Amino acid sequence: MNNADDPDDRFLHALQGAARAWRLALERHLKAHGLTTAAWNALAAVADSAEPPSQRELARRLGVDGATLVTTLDRLVAAGLVRRDAAPGDRRVKRIGLTPAGTSATAQVRAEAAALRSRTVARLDGAATAAAAGLLEDLQRLLEGA
Repeated sequence: MNNADDPDDRFLHALQGAARAWRLALERHLKAHGLTTAAWNALAAVADSAEPPSQRELARRLGVDGATLVTTLDRLVAAGLVRRDAAPGDRRVKRIGLTPAGTSATAQVRAEAAALRSRTVARLDGAATAAAAGLLEDLQRLLEGA
């Protein structure tokens, strides 16, 4: 049997291709805002936090080591998108908050991502999209348990 005829191979190939195409399309929008994927992930995580997270909390949430996050945060601070504030009671702990420019950039990128979804994913059959989402969630659970 040819790999192209194997449903499992076809699924995994399509999954990888679609993920790559989505990432590249999103990266084009991020680049227009001077952001990398890592910077966007950090910015979005801060924006989605109920209160400014510590650098340690943010690194854990993003699944990156602290040194990697420090470099990303240094760039975001230099760009005027986030600020580091000393935590009350412990000046060693830095809380990460959005600046007004960071709030604006986050809203712009989210609007562009929503428009991208409208031009692409939203045009797919709703029932097929829901079934695919369920399948991918099952795959994620299986892989995380492997």
